[in-house]
Amino acid sequence: KQWYQRRVRGGENAAVLHYGHAGEPNDKRINDGDMLLFDMGAEYAGYTADITVSFPATGRFTESQKFVYNTCLKANKAVQAAMRPGVSWPDMHRLAERIIVEEFKKQGLLINGTVDQMLDAHIGAIFMPHGLGHFIGLDVHDVGGYVNAPPRIQEPGIKYLRTTRTLEEGMVITVEPGVYFGDALLDGAYTNPDQAKFMNKELIEPYRGTGGVRIEDVVAVTEDGSELLSHDLPRTVEEIEAFMAR
Repeated sequence: KQWYQRRVRGGENAAVLHYGHAGEPNDKRINDGDMLLFDMGAEYAGYTADITVSFPATGRFTESQKFVYNTCLKANKAVQAAMRPGVSWPDMHRLAERIIVEEFKKQGLLINGTVDQMLDAHIGAIFMPHGLGHFIGLDVHDVGGYVNAPPRIQEPGIKYLRTTRTLEEGMVITVEPGVYFGDALLDGAYTNPDQAKFMNKELIEPYRGTGGVRIEDVVAVTEDGSELLSHDLPRTVEEIEAFMAR
C-alpha cells in the first residue's frame, strides 16, 4: 500500500521540493516538453520505500533535459560507488555537489573559477538546495539521524542533511541528489557578488522554468560497499525512453 501521499509535479513545479498536498493539490496541466518528477513509496511488511523518478512528458528527452538528467544520475551513481562503512555521510553530500558543479562547468553554465572555488561559494546549494538522503526503515524518514552524530553543519544545502553520521554496515539510506532551477535561488545568486561571478546567466536562464530532476534510490550499506535495493527501475535515458515507448 502507499505509505505517504505521493509528490507529483511537472514543469516549473518540479523545482518545489514537496509541491502539492491535500490542502493545495497539484492541479497543473501537463504540457509537452515538461519534465515530470514523482516522489512516492509503498509499505510492505511494516517497512517503507521512498523513490523518486524523473522523466519527460513526451517520452523523449530533449538535449537540455538529457544534460540535467545525466548530471543528476552521475551524482547518484558516484555516491553509491563511494558508499561503505566508515564513510561520512556529509562527505557523500559534498561529493554529489562536486559532480553537479563539475558537469555545469564543463557545459559552460559555470565560469571564471575552479570547482573548489565554486564549492567554497556554495554554488552547489543553488542547484541542490536539500540534503542528499535520509535513513529509511519502519518510517520513511527513519529515526537516529543525529544520535551520537556530529552536529548539524550550518552551511547552505548541507544544513538540511537528516544525518551527519558515519555509515555502518546494515544502515539503509536514500541517495537522492537533485538538480533544480528555482527562481528564488537563481535570483539570489545573481545578486550575490560572491556567487554571481561564477554564474553564466546567458546559458543558465534558458533552464529557468524547467523545474528540475531528482533521482532517489534506496541503498543498503554492506560489509564492503553498498547494495542498491531499488534496482528494477529504469534509470538511464535510454531505459526510460524505451519504457515509455511501450
